[in-house]
Amino acid sequence: MDTGDAAWVLTSSALVLFMTPGLALFYGGMDRSRNVLNMLMMNFWCLLIIPLVWVIAGFSLAYSGAGSVIGNFDWFFLSDLTITGEDGGSTLLAVIFLGMFAVITPALISGAVADRMKFSAWALFVPLWLVLVYCPVSFWIYGGVWGEGLTGWLGSRGSLDFAGGTVIHVNAGIAALAGVLALGKRKGWPGEGHPPHSMPLVMLGTGILWFGWFGFNAGSAFAANGVAIQAFMNTFLAAAAAGLAWAVVERIRDGHFTNLGVASGIVAGLVAITPGAGFVAGMSPIWIGLIAGIVCSFAVGMKFKAGYDDALDVVGVHFVGGLVGSLLIGLFADPEFFGGEFKEGLFYGGGLELLGEQALANGVVIVFSFVVTFVLFKVLDATLGIRVSEKTELTGLDLEEHSETAYHGGTQTMERM
Repeated sequence: MDTGDAAWVLTSSALVLFMTPGLALFYGGMDRSRNVLNMLMMNFWCLLIIPLVWVIAGFSLAYSGAGSVIGNFDWFFLSDLTITGEDGGSTLLAVIFLGMFAVITPALISGAVADRMKFSAWALFVPLWLVLVYCPVSFWIYGGVWGEGLTGWLGSRGSLDFAGGTVIHVNAGIAALAGVLALGKRKGWPGEGHPPHSMPLVMLGTGILWFGWFGFNAGSAFAANGVAIQAFMNTFLAAAAAGLAWAVVERIRDGHFTNLGVASGIVAGLVAITPGAGFVAGMSPIWIGLIAGIVCSFAVGMKFKAGYDDALDVVGVHFVGGLVGSLLIGLFADPEFFGGEFKEGLFYGGGLELLGEQALANGVVIVFSFVVTFVLFKVLDATLGIRVSEKTELTGLDLEEHSETAYHGGTQTMERM
């Protein structure tokens, strides 16, 4: 294993890890002041529980074996994964890097179910969802004998997902929709407005996410090479283009630019370029960013027309952004530039074949993730209960669920009991 490549992937792993606290700040700033600590805890819970589930079973189920549907038990409890083995620790490096993706994926769902989900239910939902939904979907796209090619039934057909547009964003986004339908609407929604309680936190979180996303996408090259360079550039350009597009749409539609619009646009661009970061080049990432910024700026309003209470726009940004970006691979993929063996997009002479594969992969993931997540929520509701009481919802989850509050007026102090 090349030491330079290892250093880059380890650095990228740290960058991706940093994204989860960034997401917590992004969501926390958008949330109500009485629920901000609950939102932070929902995200940090993923940092606590997912690494353990990942090394015990998750990585093996998501990546090992030569099957087509799910991995085997070969790497349960990190069995036979050492730095002295034949691969020199490269598989262990993959456990580290891909584990950071496993952490942030269920964390994305937290923004949709904000303000009304019991933390005890969330604590159990996260590891169950990882095993039941994330691991199978990951295997379908990326699974196979490590280093010897893909055997997962969608990836082996030719569908492309460089860094997780389908596996992470479409998957988590549609799961978020299932969650909010199972939970129901917040009290007073949509009649009562719920503006972000702290835009500085939102903008800080956005900056951290953008910073970490360079590891997310460029690190997915698994080497310090030209593909990583191109993925880095694509990530930079798509985010900028999408943020600009969303801001312009707001200015034309609503008469002003907003920080929330810019932040949401940047994240939408980052989401959209994720599946194609290592498959497109030139001006393509700008077009992808512009399209995603425009589409997502309207998609976040779908919840009011359709009547689902997606508190922090997970569906409109992550599901729609991931789906748009994944489908656009079918137009913009350029294997000649990368010297790769993947199919060409329509604009590069490849016809509609790749677009069809992208549509199939996303369609399968959407149906599977929605159904299993909805059933999981219903099972948890029948056993633990998933929704807080009306009193807790009105008082705030920070005090009722965690016995803490983010903001103290005057000289008020808080004592640890």
